[in-house]
Amino acid sequence: MITLALSKGRIFDETLPLLAAAGIEVTEDPDKSRKLILPTNQPDVRVVLVRATDVPTYVQYGGADLGVTGKDTLIEHGGQGLYQPLDLNIARCRMSVAVRSDFDYAGVVKQGSRLRVATKYTTIARDFFATKGVHVDLIKLYGSMELAPLTGLADAIVDLVSTGSTLKANHLVEVERIMDISSRLVVNQAALKLKQAPIRRIIDAFAGAVKAD
Repeated sequence: MITLALSKGRIFDETLPLLAAAGIEVTEDPDKSRKLILPTNQPDVRVVLVRATDVPTYVQYGGADLGVTGKDTLIEHGGQGLYQPLDLNIARCRMSVAVRSDFDYAGVVKQGSRLRVATKYTTIARDFFATKGVHVDLIKLYGSMELAPLTGLADAIVDLVSTGSTLKANHLVEVERIMDISSRLVVNQAALKLKQAPIRRIIDAFAGAVKAD
């Protein structure tokens, strides 16, 4: 049995065409089913639905043989014990720094003042500001990041940005782009040795579909 870990939402939806290229179709709609393990048209392939942040952990410890997860999640996880054969070029967005529109970010950075930064992505934020030589106090949040500057909890946020419309609606502006983000295929290294032929077939089909795209 080959087990593929996916998270619901954009990554799941954008992985379906890649699975189709490998001849794999998920036979139940995750939005209509309450199941967390979904069958496919291949009797030896199944999909497990987990939180996006848990995908690397499931793959690392063998709860899944392979998975699809964002570059942001991989950096925060550390990627230990994971083979990362492919950038799938799906679920594309960017990691950015944003502040209130009336906040003088450039001035604060230039003066060397300490910044309070709210984020879910503490590793990415810490590394980014360290390379700039900016001193920061990181505040870990798990959601509604835009509230932090509006309530005075933080001076800035580090978060994923897709269209920028949520920032705009909350009177925030993007002041620095940290990195581009897309989703990667990750594989359990032990599974790759034990189930080499079926896993390699999926990797090759995904690679072909990405190239064709």
